[in-house]
Amino acid sequence: MSDQVNHFIGGVPVAEGATFATYDPVTGLVVREVREADRTVVDRAVAAARSALPAWAALPVAERAAWMRRLADAIEERFEDLVAAEIADTGKSVTQTRTLDIPRGAANFRSFAEIAAQHPENAFHLTDVLSYTVRKPLGVVAVIVPWNLPFLLATWKLGPALVAGNTVVVKPSEHTPGSVAVLAEIAASIGLPPGVLNVVHGFGGGSTGQFLVEHPGVDAVTFTGESRTGSTIMKAVADRVKPVSFELGGKNAGLVFADADLDAAVEGSVRSVFTNGGQVCLCTERLYVERPVFEEFTARLAKRAGELRFGRPADQDTTMMPMISAEHRDKVLSYYELARGEGAEIRAGGGVPRFGDDRDGGYYVEPTVLTGLPHDSRVNREEIFGPVCHVAPFDTETEAVELANDSEYGLAATVWTSNLSRAHRVARSLEAGLVWVNTWYLRDLRTPFGGVKLSGIGREGGTRSLDFYSEPTTITIKLEPGND
Repeated sequence: MSDQVNHFIGGVPVAEGATFATYDPVTGLVVREVREADRTVVDRAVAAARSALPAWAALPVAERAAWMRRLADAIEERFEDLVAAEIADTGKSVTQTRTLDIPRGAANFRSFAEIAAQHPENAFHLTDVLSYTVRKPLGVVAVIVPWNLPFLLATWKLGPALVAGNTVVVKPSEHTPGSVAVLAEIAASIGLPPGVLNVVHGFGGGSTGQFLVEHPGVDAVTFTGESRTGSTIMKAVADRVKPVSFELGGKNAGLVFADADLDAAVEGSVRSVFTNGGQVCLCTERLYVERPVFEEFTARLAKRAGELRFGRPADQDTTMMPMISAEHRDKVLSYYELARGEGAEIRAGGGVPRFGDDRDGGYYVEPTVLTGLPHDSRVNREEIFGPVCHVAPFDTETEAVELANDSEYGLAATVWTSNLSRAHRVARSLEAGLVWVNTWYLRDLRTPFGGVKLSGIGREGGTRSLDFYSEPTTITIKLEPGND
């Protein structure tokens, strides 16, 4: 793709609006210029989506599913372009991008194509009454995508929205427009009907995002990102009672019992705390460890944190990435300082790495392990969204569950134990939308995904996605008795 990112409306690029710069998180240097959509551009995008809606919604599900498979095939043909765009925007490693982000994007389209093809419509037959349901698309859906997993999460929403018969207007994060812009090019290259997939770029409040969610031509909003932004969107759509699906923030807990396989628990926690620089809503920021193994676990986790490698994205053995922006880096570092002020013991990290090269202009922070803070400290209550966790001991199973559940958030949790009964018992007791036992980030795309409390509203994944992106109509027919 070029160094300038344009909107994509009605099947063609649109170079309108003021431009803003995006920056390479590795060096802090400008990556590209991006067009910002004003109200007029958003109007055009929504109009294009509305114009395309009747014909797209009228297609049989099997035909829309076939389009999703074509998109998946074309993603694989443009694989390296997508990898390059994702790395340029996020600074994440080529290994993660090639094995997770882009492959999952293709898999999302294929998975929802298959799920939609097999999704039954219900029928209920009484003696002289037949009731059945048919599903209709919601209409034009605004898809607002975050910056941490921009391609993966865009396709996670686009797959079910499109296969259900909706048309969409996507707003990627202002930090990470590249891979979704490539996806728009891919859609055009395979002949996806103009207006089915539209992309507009810009910021949130007072800009493109606000114009989009408030637009009267938008019928539903799906959003992944901060809880505070989700609340703002909910207020914006309340008057029109638009359907919303929110996957929001997390302050996820991990429970490590003394009977756990400690090797697996340490390595699993390294992944759950530090993957993607801790910039995943599913990452673990609070670890509670049974007292007999607390010191050993903490020491080993801190040692592994110090071994994570700040290579460049192209290095195969890079295991740590920068923060997405200078602003976010400063936020994470402010929590490191807050932890010191609250009396934390810093077992690993706590600062900024220095390289002696152009990466010193990037947005890096050290992976950090903290102990010694009270449960009600701000560091233990507020989402940081960086490569940091606090580790605290517990003495009983009941105490561990109470500590984990004492949070305004409830997205995900991990449980590490070799006791099968405890695994089931504790997992059911945790107030979280997802609980992993002796693993982390293992996903079956057919299962519901989402959180409770401030971590979101609704569920996506599998048939739950299709249930959100379509509206059921119940048809009831009074059957006349036969005359024969």
